[in-house]
Amino acid sequence: MGSQPADGWTQTDEFLWYTCDIVADVVTGQADRRPLVASTARIAPGERVLATGVGEQFRLRAVGNGTYRSTGVAAIGRPGFVVGALAVNALGNAARRKRAQQDTVPRWVNDGGGELTITHLTAYLAHPRNPLSLGFTGLDQIDLPEPGVFEARYHDMYGKGYMCVRLATPWASLVFALAALAAFPSHPRLLGGTWLPPGFEERCAHFGRPVRPAQRLVLER
Repeated sequence: MGSQPADGWTQTDEFLWYTCDIVADVVTGQADRRPLVASTARIAPGERVLATGVGEQFRLRAVGNGTYRSTGVAAIGRPGFVVGALAVNALGNAARRKRAQQDTVPRWVNDGGGELTITHLTAYLAHPRNPLSLGFTGLDQIDLPEPGVFEARYHDMYGKGYMCVRLATPWASLVFALAALAAFPSHPRLLGGTWLPPGFEERCAHFGRPVRPAQRLVLER
């Protein structure tokens, strides 16, 4: 995203421009007039695919349980050699213990990427081992922690507990806006317009790409 010069129209701008166009149609009840978008995702009856693209998922979790393998050493020889061998072994065990402790701290772990399909109710990420289906009305929290990243927290319906997931995608603002409209209509980021970069409408006008007033439509809905 945004690989073009900062003073020109970027790929990020293009995604945001289409995001505004899609959101404007959803808010005004005109999403059905949009062109059909091809996708391999299995969607629920009544859903309409609004956009597809690439996505990469990250989950907040520990990568270890604190266990590690402690090694011993049987050193035979001169006293200096024995002491040195024991010291090296002790240092190795200490390093493994520290690494095992660090692995118990939750971190954002890459769980793979694939094709992202976005409807007005769900974001689907295709993956051979870790497919992801984020039904917006089943989420507990949503946010945009950084540009190009959508974050959601929810209780997993398959008994895996409370999940924290991030989607890195150029459609992050679209996923956020649609999720907010579906289930978080009073979200501060939605009402405050910070799901878009500051001055985005003016930027579009500057480059001769007038954009539909999605934020105004959101507030007037």
